[in-house]
Amino acid sequence: MGEQNREIAFVEMRRFIRERFNQPLYQVDLTQAHLHGESRREADELATPLPICSPRGAFWAVYRASLDLGARWSEGLKIGKETGYDSGSTLDYVYRNQPQGSNAFGEAVDKHYLNAIGWRGIRQRKINIGKAIQAASAKLREAGKPVHVLDIASGHGRYVLDALTADTLPDSVRLRDYSPINVEAGRKLIAERGLQDTVTFDEVNAYDRANYQDLQPRPTLGIVSGLHELFADNDLILKSLYGFGDAIETGGYLIYTGQPWHPQLEMIARALTSHKAGSPNWVMRRRSQQEMDQLVEKAGFEKIYQWIDEDGIFTVSLAVKK
Repeated sequence: MGEQNREIAFVEMRRFIRERFNQPLYQVDLTQAHLHGESRREADELATPLPICSPRGAFWAVYRASLDLGARWSEGLKIGKETGYDSGSTLDYVYRNQPQGSNAFGEAVDKHYLNAIGWRGIRQRKINIGKAIQAASAKLREAGKPVHVLDIASGHGRYVLDALTADTLPDSVRLRDYSPINVEAGRKLIAERGLQDTVTFDEVNAYDRANYQDLQPRPTLGIVSGLHELFADNDLILKSLYGFGDAIETGGYLIYTGQPWHPQLEMIARALTSHKAGSPNWVMRRRSQQEMDQLVEKAGFEKIYQWIDEDGIFTVSLAVKK
């Protein structure tokens, strides 16, 4: 059974497979996925409040209350409550990964909080950004070009500063963030490390294309980490990417991050607060890697490499300006 004349079936299978592979790859345009599609539907659903009397509504209300209670003793939960769980202050605390609390119970809660799968992935993303910085810097040096870094949403800047070594110090590093709190903390880090001659930190809006014009020295390596994941609108994202396209000349590089998947997406949306004005809850619209790569390509860059954490949550990509 199933063996007699099976070659007839194999012939047809080979024909079908070869025909499919001989067809040119059809690329679906995902640059308007913020207007329609599964990720838009999912984000809209997560942004819709649940009835408090429903089982799910009651569950998340209790969950939020437990976070508020834990913030009395856990330093990480306290920072998240005060500044937003997506703020630069929260990320800097996650990067440091040193549990703190007002007592032993608070420290235990803080350790559990810092060990969440999302925060573990964030720390691996930091490591991968460091690898990308070193890879891009090496390529620029090999081409006889200077390394002038521009990071448009640096938080406290720790993930960039930790990637700098005396042997591979860039010619200049320009850090930016829209938050005065982040800028002040970043400048303090720069001073502590004695990098004032190489690194500057300014308060600048990443989504104003005019802020990328006439930069001196002209950046050869752009970095945008964790910013685009916080905003659903691709038209807004393109303002920053077009800005990079304006600022970086042919042969320069762009490091950008993505988040195609997250196992805690509903918890984040239902329980964690955001630092963004007018957005009390942290609702994220996932972007497929293809969608993110297409947006970068529209700005004049070609992706050449990618890193990802072992859980497949956070990507770090390197692209060259065409």
